[in-house]
Amino acid sequence: MTVLSRVDTSTILARQAARESAARTYARHFPIVPVRAEGMTIHGADGRTYLDCLSGAGTLALGHNHPVVVDAIRRTVDAGRPLHTLDLATPEKDEFVDALFATLPTPFADRAKIQFCGPAGTDAVEAAIKLTQTATGRGGVAAFTGAYHGMTLAALTASGGVAARTPLAGPSLDVTRLPYPYPYRCPLGLGGDVGANAAASYVERLLDDPNSGVLPPAALLLEPVQGEGGVIPAPDHWLRRMRTITRRHGVPLVVDEVQAGVGRTGSMWAHEHAGVVPDVLIASKAIGGGLPLAVVVYRDDLDVWAPGAHAGTFRGTTLAMATGAATLRFVRENDLPAHARKIGSRLLAGLRAIGNPAIGDVRGRGLMLGVELVDADADPDHLGARPAASTLARRVRDECLRRGLLVELGGRHDAVLRLLPPLIITEEQADAVLDRLADALRAAA
Repeated sequence: MTVLSRVDTSTILARQAARESAARTYARHFPIVPVRAEGMTIHGADGRTYLDCLSGAGTLALGHNHPVVVDAIRRTVDAGRPLHTLDLATPEKDEFVDALFATLPTPFADRAKIQFCGPAGTDAVEAAIKLTQTATGRGGVAAFTGAYHGMTLAALTASGGVAARTPLAGPSLDVTRLPYPYPYRCPLGLGGDVGANAAASYVERLLDDPNSGVLPPAALLLEPVQGEGGVIPAPDHWLRRMRTITRRHGVPLVVDEVQAGVGRTGSMWAHEHAGVVPDVLIASKAIGGGLPLAVVVYRDDLDVWAPGAHAGTFRGTTLAMATGAATLRFVRENDLPAHARKIGSRLLAGLRAIGNPAIGDVRGRGLMLGVELVDADADPDHLGARPAASTLARRVRDECLRRGLLVELGGRHDAVLRLLPPLIITEEQADAVLDRLADALRAAA
């Protein structure tokens, strides 16, 4: 195997900058060239090693090159399986569906249908919107402040961020925007359970009011934990009220678990914390075991599509089915959600113990954690929140990289440090993450 030199690293990065789109993102923030990886560790062509708290934006539930994933790839290739079959039945697809349905709550799994989508989560969001529009005969959807559902047009329109939508000609979807509970920066200016209850009441009254100006939506689309929005877990009682309200109004509840699913939050699926059963589940990222795969799982009475109503050339390749099934089985059989709860609690406590005045809030669930950085010298608002410190957050991310730690930003003004380590992270690695992050915060001040 050729070993790249430091000179080669610089050349590759320069060629990337010259040839790739201006839309590239992670490559701007992490000027490294990975050449080998295992578990939570990435080895760069420059000879440095990094602890990966990005995990492919949550895709690598088992980290890099986990033995069960590598073995699934080798077995599939060695068996001479067809790698591309459109949507034909294969043993690998059958095993994947078995493995996926085994992770679902029984009331949902017993009535579940599955649609394989294009390889990205955003296509699954598009599919879910189309499905509920077809089933209900309605046009628009209800979605939330702070949401992120993808970069294709309908998914982007349903998302909360305005920067990516601003250059576009106009909305591709009628969206009713609703307040998402965010205790630190409550959209209703209330905070805590009071703010969450008010946000739920807002939704309830809006749908009850015949003069609200809002047509009944085809779906209510939400993330049980907002990821790109700043790692904001929905309160369980609020999510239960969303289920009650949508059921009463005949609105399908669509839960986007592209990032929060497959054990990341300490349960197999994040909505399970609240004990609710959705009508539609959107899943991608970790379900493919590191390879591209996206699905929509939904209640059988919504299965009103005509053949070909949603299609795509790459509706789950054989390799992704094999690695996905192996990953789902391993997560379930080894109770990695419990491990995520344990190590997540350790990280959450350690982050709160850092005590840096620039840390405005620490939050999350399981191994989906966020640290919101603020201007410590500014006056707080009436809820105690200080202005976001975007520039400081970028400096901290850079200082983390210098210390061999990959963390990314998100949230309002990109001021939230997001931690998405693989579910196989050890206690020793968690402590190393805390040490490096605390040191980076001191250096960036």
